[in-house]
Amino acid sequence: MASRKDGSKATVNPLTEAFGNFRPALITVMIFSVFCNLLLFVGPVYMLQIYDRVLSSRSEGTLMALTVIAIFLLLTYSGLDALRSRILVRAGYKFDENLNTPLFKTALGSALVQRSTAPASTLRDMDTVREFWTGSGVITLCDAPFAPLFVAICFLFHPYLGIVAMVGAILLFLLALANEFATRDSLKEAGRRSSEAAHYATSSMNNVEVIHALGMHRAIHQCWADRHVEALRFQAKASDWAGLIMSTTKFIRQSLQIFILGMGAWLAIQGEISPGMMIAASIMMGRALAPVEQSVGQWKAFMSARNAWSRLEALFANAGQQPERTPLPPPKGRLAAEALFVGSGPGSKPILRNIQFEISPGEVLAVIGPSAAGKSTLLRSMVGVWEPMSGVMRLDGSDLRHWDPERLGEHIGYLPQDIELFSGTVAENIARFRKGDDPELAVKAAMMAGAHPLVQQLSNGYDTPVGEMGASLSGGQRQRIGLARAMYGAPGLLVLDEPNAHLDRHGEQVLLAAIKRCKEQGTTVVFATHTPNLLASADKILALKDGGVHMFGPTKEVVNELLKPRAVADGEGKPPAEQGGDKGAPAGSGSRQVTQAKAKATGT
Repeated sequence: MASRKDGSKATVNPLTEAFGNFRPALITVMIFSVFCNLLLFVGPVYMLQIYDRVLSSRSEGTLMALTVIAIFLLLTYSGLDALRSRILVRAGYKFDENLNTPLFKTALGSALVQRSTAPASTLRDMDTVREFWTGSGVITLCDAPFAPLFVAICFLFHPYLGIVAMVGAILLFLLALANEFATRDSLKEAGRRSSEAAHYATSSMNNVEVIHALGMHRAIHQCWADRHVEALRFQAKASDWAGLIMSTTKFIRQSLQIFILGMGAWLAIQGEISPGMMIAASIMMGRALAPVEQSVGQWKAFMSARNAWSRLEALFANAGQQPERTPLPPPKGRLAAEALFVGSGPGSKPILRNIQFEISPGEVLAVIGPSAAGKSTLLRSMVGVWEPMSGVMRLDGSDLRHWDPERLGEHIGYLPQDIELFSGTVAENIARFRKGDDPELAVKAAMMAGAHPLVQQLSNGYDTPVGEMGASLSGGQRQRIGLARAMYGAPGLLVLDEPNAHLDRHGEQVLLAAIKRCKEQGTTVVFATHTPNLLASADKILALKDGGVHMFGPTKEVVNELLKPRAVADGEGKPPAEQGGDKGAPAGSGSRQVTQAKAKATGT
């Protein structure tokens, strides 16, 4: 991490840092490439000596000595060539090791901001870049600068031979440029469409039961096929151009070999060069054209790596670098919202508007309201999943954005509305896949959540695999195990979104007991619910309506206030206007909170 003049630390782009660690290996490979290309002179020099010295002198000793030296030098070349490939592979592992952690973290954060799984495809981009850096593409790039040297040797043999080699190299280079311009846009579009098709297929497979039950196979297949065919169309367009250029390249290469041999034979007949020079010039030109021709063959891989690199750069640039945060003490659970506005994403309209409330450590808050009132959005903002558009969500007085997300997650329990477990065992899911923790903590969390008897009934108990996204478990089982995961580690704040959605009456009793146990140990509990069954466990109620606070206060007072219109409709009381405003509400600060919140919601 670099330092600025003012003494503060400047964050380094992880992609730049990873490549910086890869650069020494690349420089080493370039140095090795110098010796490898010099050793490529062994073949031409050997042929030159055979034709011009051995055949004329008929010396078997000279032939034997030249052959032994040539074999030794070729073995040296093979060793250096294998060694530079090995260096690249090891450096590629180091590149991956340096990049995979920040890339995964950044892709996860970007997916959170974009509310989609699209950034996850950038994880494949790291593999694409690594495979290019560790493959033959980099070696081709390292060999390419030596092509002019081989052309220059051809000029030393005879200017005509040099001109043939130079024209050939220029033609192949122009074909490489033509390949770039002809395939660049098509390959880029094909990659984008292919990613869209893969993302659509993955998201569709997550709803395979719905697809089967509703007979949507053909319709979903058609939607995927439309995207897939578009990707293939652009890929075919690029491949057609690349294939045409590759065929032209081979034709020119073979024609040049014939042409330079013919030119060499004519010059030898004229007595301007020796037969050995003719053969050596042919080999030299082949060495000069090989990197250029290989670059044409590697162009698709190079383009894919370049596009992947651009996407990685864009991902890190858009995400920005998270600053190092000063560790905060474990929270006790005081939760407060101050003028909170929350939306579904950048540029969206706010779902929650001017939310304000505060609960003390160890209190239980029930969030209620009609569908689309913003309950789930509020709970997501409480755990830092959705950041505020404006305003603040505070935990123990600190803005949630001041916490390191990893450290904050250790002190928060969260049960989302749609529960998805991860591929692994029950114990691993409850323990949040933390390898170094005491295994008994998972059992303790299951007992706290009332899920221990349920787990005992599974085929392998806590070691039972849950399947992909918990597919092998029922909805109620996933709910109970998800609750145990939320309670793991005795968090200071427990946030539950519709925790009784998949539970029967017995399951609700177990849930109520679990909430009671959390309250007894001082955990602040917040849950959203559509049913009144859980309200008896709440100390306070926050009622949302149209994205704003409709009522907030002690449970009994809010319930009484909510029941007033129903009582009036049943003829059990007078309208609020005839009761003197707030006179019918119980006395105390809680009733004032309810009335003020109700008036504020009405005013907005």
